[in-house]
Order: sequence, then C-alpha cells, then structure tokens
Amino acid sequence: MELRAGTAGATMSPESYLYLSAVLFGLGAVGVLTRRNAIVVLMCVELMLNAANLAFVVFSRVHNGLDGQVFAFFIMVVAAAEVVVGLAIVMTAFRDRRSSSIDDANLLRH
Repeated sequence: MELRAGTAGATMSPESYLYLSAVLFGLGAVGVLTRRNAIVVLMCVELMLNAANLAFVVFSRVHNGLDGQVFAFFIMVVAAAEVVVGLAIVMTAFRDRRSSSIDDANLLRH
C-alpha cells in the first residue's frame, strides 16, 4: 500500500516514512545523550516521541486500523504533560542557579 503525499500525485511508500521516523528518533537520541542544556534535552525527547508517533500512524495506515492513531494521540497527551512538568523544573532550577545545565540538576535536592 502506498501513501499519497501532496496533490501532484506523488506517492511515498510506508518504508520511506519509517526511515524518516528512524532518522528522527536517532537524532533525538543523539541529542539526549550529548547535550547538557535541559531545554535542548527536552526538545530532543519531544523529537523522539514525534518519531514514535509517525511510526504508529504509518503502521495504523498500512493495517487499516485506528490503533496506532489512538496510541499517537495518547503519546501527544503525555508529551504535553511532560513538557509542562519539565519546563517547570527547569525554570525552578534556572531561577535558583541561573543555569539550565543538567549537571546542576542535583542541586535541587535539599
């Protein structure tokens, strides 16, 4: 089954979307493992979650079901909650220490 992309009649195979999902997930994983800025790490986690969403939607579309789309919706809800809690923690740390470095995260313990 091929997926239509755009109005020009061009088609993309599901494998292309899965390769894109894998590349996005890999970029996010590299960012999480190499960056020290908490905001950049949160953005990389979001990139990884969006890559998983893309894969779920592609599999859902290929198998003609809604399960993958429902999972993608729940992942978006969890990602929104993660952003709210993560940014609140980062802002608290930044207000106290004037740094958003992950290395300073252990300074929040009292």
